[in-house]
Amino acid sequence: MGAENRRYNVLFLCTHNSARSIFAEALVNAMPDCGLDAYSAGSEPAADVHPQALALLESLSIPTAGLHSKHWDTFATPEAPAMDFVFTVCDKAAQQTCPAWPGKPVTAHWGVPDPSIVTEDAEASRKAFRQAFHMLRHRIQMFASLPIEARDRLTLQREVDAIGRQVSSIDDRHDRP
Repeated sequence: MGAENRRYNVLFLCTHNSARSIFAEALVNAMPDCGLDAYSAGSEPAADVHPQALALLESLSIPTAGLHSKHWDTFATPEAPAMDFVFTVCDKAAQQTCPAWPGKPVTAHWGVPDPSIVTEDAEASRKAFRQAFHMLRHRIQMFASLPIEARDRLTLQREVDAIGRQVSSIDDRHDRP
């Protein structure tokens, strides 16, 4: 397989692996021509994916089959797919000591507010999930557009760090499925 056909593995980490990291995994894998294969995991995985995360993905016709919460140790074994990139999407996971990932992937923190803590009412909760989804979608689109094969490791590191600092404006007009 030539460099132009190489696929890159990316792992998204979040404490519970029930919403933000699941969004990222589903978004990337719904973009089959981007050259990326996504996975997600958490340090303290929830029993199930958050129902609102699944509902939002389904409302946008993004496949949800196979999405489930899993421990990040799953990807730190020799049998696991080698990761090229590992991104934390929550502050708690970013502050924890992550496993030593085989292959020394490029890592970055792409912090996104936790939508599951917004519980004052149903509409506020739905909006928080939409905002987290759109923030991740914006960053993933930027990442997927990088000419990865044409970049050295240091340049890639700077670029993925810069993507993590991006604050996308969330506009409810684009939140409608």
